[in-house]
Amino acid sequence: MMQQPLPAERRPPNEGPKAAARNRAALIAAAREIYAESGLQAPLSAIARRAGVGQGVLYRHFPDRAAVAIAVLEENVRQIEQAAAADGADIAQMLGVLTWHQTESTAFVSVLHTDGAGGRSGTPAYASALSRRVEQALRTHLPDGHRLAARPEDLMIAVGMVSGAALGPTREQRERRALAAWRLLGVEVGPVRPFEG
Repeated sequence: MMQQPLPAERRPPNEGPKAAARNRAALIAAAREIYAESGLQAPLSAIARRAGVGQGVLYRHFPDRAAVAIAVLEENVRQIEQAAAADGADIAQMLGVLTWHQTESTAFVSVLHTDGAGGRSGTPAYASALSRRVEQALRTHLPDGHRLAARPEDLMIAVGMVSGAALGPTREQRERRALAAWRLLGVEVGPVRPFEG
């Protein structure tokens, strides 16, 4: 038996671009969660399932695994930049937002280990560019005389050291270790949470 089309009054409205933007945001959020749980090699089908969309929708937004990872990383950096642009932001708050991303996104951690000057061979260009953007956002609020401002390279070396410490099977363990690393470096960190503009 052929299924009859739904009458117009029962058909869900076609939301077009709104649905596309919502689906893309859901895919990025789902990818962040799945990557934190299972790493970058997690199946793309798991990301689509978590986002509540089909794989066809995922592939319309992201042609391959690398595109999904780059979108997650780009969103992480964009949130750090938004936090830097917020009224009243300071370095402790910025480090709190950064630390949240370090503990939430294992893919993000590897970006923070890139050499900002691009001197490390084998580092993808997008990773170096994202690392430079994080550094620039943090430097906006790094006061003269701060312990991370003693030498130009100190800031990102410290960020890389904390990223290396942010290990563990749960987000709570990763956060505890990251905060311990900042404490050992003698750096004050604000609340560990995402930026909510």
